[in-house]
Amino acid sequence: MRYLHTMIRVHDLDAALKFFCQGLGLHEVRRMDNEAGKFTLVFLAAEGSPQAEIELTHNWGSDEDYGSARNFGHLAFEVEDIYASCAHLAALGVTINRPPRDGHMAFVRSPDLISIELLQKGARLPPAEPWASMPNTGVW
Repeated sequence: MRYLHTMIRVHDLDAALKFFCQGLGLHEVRRMDNEAGKFTLVFLAAEGSPQAEIELTHNWGSDEDYGSARNFGHLAFEVEDIYASCAHLAALGVTINRPPRDGHMAFVRSPDLISIELLQKGARLPPAEPWASMPNTGVW
């Protein structure tokens, strides 16, 4: 058996791509537009683990409620510098739901409310502001 991908449904493909590509640094591996089925599939991967893909499924014109995504759990990514990663996402307008107060772990949510866990590669970083005193925001 071999792990292939995780699929998540997205309402706004451009917003999702901005979050996952510009925000998290994933890159598009392949894309398939299906005119008959009225959907687009976009497969993304991280440089460090190209075999573990995320499939974004965009159903054209759908207003289906995909829920809060709490029942899904989360996707987790290892990052080189958790503080820099969170600062970059915040600069893109992403809310840091669980700030990296401990220098090790943070949570954010995609535009479609998918929880994303960010974990510091290697040892925890020393506590630093503004993260050390930043409260949690919302849910993740």
